[in-house]
Amino acid sequence: MADAEAVEAIGRVLVDVSRPLKERFRALFTLRNLGGLAAIEWISKGFTDESALLKHELAYCLGQMQDERAIPVLRRVLQDSSQDPMVRHEAGEALGAIGKPEVLELLREYSHDPVIEVAETCQLAVKRIEWLQTNKDQSESQYCSVDPAPPASEKDISRLRGMLLDESLPLFDRYRAMFALRNIGSKEAVLALGDGLQCSSALFRHEIGYVFGQMQHDASIPPLITALRNMDENPMVRHECAEALGSIAKDTCMEVLKEYLYDEERVVKESCEVALDMLEYEISTDFQYADGLVKLQRS
Repeated sequence: MADAEAVEAIGRVLVDVSRPLKERFRALFTLRNLGGLAAIEWISKGFTDESALLKHELAYCLGQMQDERAIPVLRRVLQDSSQDPMVRHEAGEALGAIGKPEVLELLREYSHDPVIEVAETCQLAVKRIEWLQTNKDQSESQYCSVDPAPPASEKDISRLRGMLLDESLPLFDRYRAMFALRNIGSKEAVLALGDGLQCSSALFRHEIGYVFGQMQHDASIPPLITALRNMDENPMVRHECAEALGSIAKDTCMEVLKEYLYDEERVVKESCEVALDMLEYEISTDFQYADGLVKLQRS
């Protein structure tokens, strides 16, 4: 556990609106890795920020920490209709990631939210918590992430693709197929996932982008670029595809991200900024992305 002074120094970078967004992101992920109540409190301070992208990532990190002390702030964010839908969606997903039955009533209430991305997220979160009540939560992938749904036990890519694309199935089952394909990790699995970018749910398409960012497979670059360049695509999807391109860390990705550094959608523009910083870190160092904050604390 980091000492209080270190956590405070990092927290001050996170909430300092005069700092570049990429530095604040590194601060956030450092706090996530440190954990503890003080880290949660500093992360929670950021929900008054003007950047929906940053607030979305705040909620994501609180969910990944799986510390029930974050539940009150996540509850407030989900209930706050003035927050951007992608922030509220991430708060709902984070409550599902923490996985405590005490939030089921709240999540069931917001499963009928008028914002479809929020409603679908809360439906998934309810299913995940219900699944946890009768199953042991076991990570079956190398990604060490807390996912909105456990991977399906099916291993056949063709059948998983069928499940992924069948919009008559519950979203939770389709997510399970998605994470099973991710864990398989082959080019064939990537191509099957890419077909999911044509599905009707923006939430679903955004999760495909997230999964591609985890997989870092070259075969995902073309569909990610296509989605980012589609100006009619939901900004939530375009932002996730931009961050995925940053994770893949290829020259082609860098060139495309630079094209959209001044996108009219703020969340896309900021995602490209952060993605380029991630990409530079992937290229220049073997250390984790957030480790760069050591330098920031001394600047």
